[in-house]
Amino acid sequence: MARLSAILVVVAWCAPALADDAAFFEKSVRPVLVEKCLSCHSAAKAKSGLRLDIREMLLKGGEGGAAIVPGKPTESRLIAAVKQSGELKMPPAGKLPEREIAALEEWVRRGAPWPAMVVLAPPDGIAAAAAKHWAFQPIRRPPLPVAKSDNPIDRFIAAKLSDSGLSLSPRASKRTLIRRATFDLHGLPPTAEEIDAFLKDDASNAYEKLLDRLLASPRYGERWGRHWLDVARYADNKGYVFFEGKEYPWAWTYRDYTIAAFNRDLPFDRFIVEQLAADLVPLDDSKSLAALGFLTVGGHFMNNTHDIIDDRIDVVTRGLMGLTVTCARCHDHKFDPIPAADYYSLYGVFRSCVEPTVPPAWGPPPATGEYQLFAAELRVREKRLVDFVTAKHAGLVAGARRRAAEYLLAAHAARNAPPADDFMLLADPGDLNPSMIVRWRHFLNDAKKRNDPIWIPWHACAERNWSKPSPAAIPSSSNKWVREAFAVPPKSMKEVADRYGKLLADVDRQWKEASAAGAKQLANPDAEELRRVLYGPVAPADAPLALDWGFLSLFPDRATQGEYQKLIRAVEAWSAKGPPRAMVLADSPRPYDPRIFERGHPGRPGEAVPRQIPKIANPGRTPFRSGSGRLELARQIASKSNPLTARVLVNRVWMHHFGSPLVATPSDFGLRSDPPTHPRLLDWLAAEFMEPSDPDAKPWTVKRLHKLIMLSEAYRQRSVDREAGRAADSENRLLWRQNRRRLEFEALHDSLLAVSGSLKNELGGKPVPLPSANRRAVYGYVDRLEFPSLLTTFDVPNPAGLSPQRTATTVAPQALFLMNGPFARTAAKKLLALPDVQKKKNVDEKLETVFLRVLGRKPTADERKLARALLGKGPKAERWTDLVHGLLMTNEFAFVD
Repeated sequence: MARLSAILVVVAWCAPALADDAAFFEKSVRPVLVEKCLSCHSAAKAKSGLRLDIREMLLKGGEGGAAIVPGKPTESRLIAAVKQSGELKMPPAGKLPEREIAALEEWVRRGAPWPAMVVLAPPDGIAAAAAKHWAFQPIRRPPLPVAKSDNPIDRFIAAKLSDSGLSLSPRASKRTLIRRATFDLHGLPPTAEEIDAFLKDDASNAYEKLLDRLLASPRYGERWGRHWLDVARYADNKGYVFFEGKEYPWAWTYRDYTIAAFNRDLPFDRFIVEQLAADLVPLDDSKSLAALGFLTVGGHFMNNTHDIIDDRIDVVTRGLMGLTVTCARCHDHKFDPIPAADYYSLYGVFRSCVEPTVPPAWGPPPATGEYQLFAAELRVREKRLVDFVTAKHAGLVAGARRRAAEYLLAAHAARNAPPADDFMLLADPGDLNPSMIVRWRHFLNDAKKRNDPIWIPWHACAERNWSKPSPAAIPSSSNKWVREAFAVPPKSMKEVADRYGKLLADVDRQWKEASAAGAKQLANPDAEELRRVLYGPVAPADAPLALDWGFLSLFPDRATQGEYQKLIRAVEAWSAKGPPRAMVLADSPRPYDPRIFERGHPGRPGEAVPRQIPKIANPGRTPFRSGSGRLELARQIASKSNPLTARVLVNRVWMHHFGSPLVATPSDFGLRSDPPTHPRLLDWLAAEFMEPSDPDAKPWTVKRLHKLIMLSEAYRQRSVDREAGRAADSENRLLWRQNRRRLEFEALHDSLLAVSGSLKNELGGKPVPLPSANRRAVYGYVDRLEFPSLLTTFDVPNPAGLSPQRTATTVAPQALFLMNGPFARTAAKKLLALPDVQKKKNVDEKLETVFLRVLGRKPTADERKLARALLGKGPKAERWTDLVHGLLMTNEFAFVD
């Protein structure tokens, strides 16, 4: 059953998303073409005139005609060739697996979808392509184009527009600009008073003063903190778990840290270091330990250690560097220069870390008697858990040494069996521990690879056919004790295991006596060599003590797991009643030495690799030397020499100001990414972000980056369509106008509260249900386990993984929620109940007040006429509510020009 479950998990993990043509191509078609076809059919070598690296070339075909007929697999020569149903049989080395043939057939049936502008590269071409790829080149400040503007951004934009015979649009009105800037930096509408003050400010620097005011407000951190929480896959619970409570009672401390970091303009390189290694650097405020929530607020994946680590690798590499490193979990990356070795180097970093059962306090604990009683009970519960785990661990280690002969025989019996995931193994009390059998099995495999003299007789016997007569002797060992033990040939593998068991028991007895007398090792070198089989970092019996979810893989019997569940939940439940805590990671006392898992399977450990950053991010890398390597990793990600980090961040900030990024794939800067629309502008911004041209400016500050972008004419131009621009550049990739953008869920939610006078401008605190009656949406409870349909409807990304860019859909349920749901209707009623609205008895005055509150302007003559007509059609109070409700649903309220 465990084996079947493991298969189902792997199938679910690897199966393509059949509903998504692009995902199907990437996961199921591209690997087949790259691995099996391009060595003979690419630009470098087009056998029979056929190329399979470009879709158009498949349609054109080679000497025999078109390779595919989209939608018609039975008429496609490629499908007939791979099925080997005719004269042409491809590939020549042998028929493809049935699943690969089926994938190609399904792909053609779908119409042969192929990502735009993508040219496949054979495996040996990846390195060559990477050497030229724009994102992997060092960031160098490009020269500014010759143009009339003094603003560097405008000079880059104008140069590209000029090449297409276009120019920037005229500047937007001041009313439009204050609304645009306020939503971009606060996610809220400007008040009528703020609009009026800005319109009356005729100073030449009025707009810059507006930006300074917006950036200085606490509302800025709430807005941009929410953007970052998408990247950090923030949620308030763990998803599916077996042995823990499902809640993250203190996830909100990471959210509050993020908001505070943006508000105080924490340099982004420091922001990275704190999120990966706050526990390893001096902190100005102990509350900054909560930064480690970046790693720990992800899902717990049914307590599967390997999936938890995979999620952390993904949020670090895609989230910070735009690298899809997790694609190399099972094999070398098919499209980017990321070998599996680089994946497991990072795996080693995060496998060398643990989550404390009781996280550290978030700030100073209260100095009260009540807290002292709480802390005393928490220590009691924690001690019960630690004592239980420690005792179980000690029993496991002692049993693995005492029963060495049994484990050796079990490891031998399992030598050819398919491996199973350690988190799925089960056993009854008193049985041999399945995880320990796996450890002994790996130990013996390693001993064979390094030709360990102690185990030469073992491996010789393990390869024997015991049904045939025994040889006169077996290969000898240089270890005197082993040599003497096998002076007489054994008659079975059980006898071999028993002899080793006796040797190890004898040396264990000697060691206990010697260590009790203060010895650090055994005096006899042969005995010391045997002692190290039982003690030390490579000894299979010496399993590391795990106080977190790693404990489960070491103790697979139900009774132990049940007691563990009871104890850990007692700690978690009590801890959740006390003051807030920071969700942190800590380095393990003994770092994990990673090895490549063959085909991604932890039961097949292969070549050892050091803990280090992927080579593409630092060609001059060296292995990490301190603890897990988290701090060294963080510093190398945040280094000015890293070609990716600054480009990725600048691209994301640009995206939120223009509605579309310079690089269309914000989380993938690899060889499959679209090239930047303005590559020199991207590099100039990245260079300016890290090393400002102004000697008085601080590097890596996001607030300065906002001002650089928002002071440009490109940002301040109108969003109105122009016929010439639409004809030359219909998608506005060249930015001949600003993009009109619809409010995201959070901004729409918060705007309804703001104009109705309901919004409380309180910073931080525990999460509240959504939609909220008075708190900003950034403080809403995010349920990873049962993600609300309301958020899905409004394109809020599911926190199952990081989301660097939201999709934008327009669907009926969005309008129905606002039209028929109570949230917008309640906002309309609350607005009408405000004192400044209620005191207006004159209809025209009341209309003006309502319009100013909702749209920031007075009604036009036509709007007054329509409003009066509506108000005269029924009960007065109900008609006023209808009027305000209607204004809240207008495009003018829900969009930003």
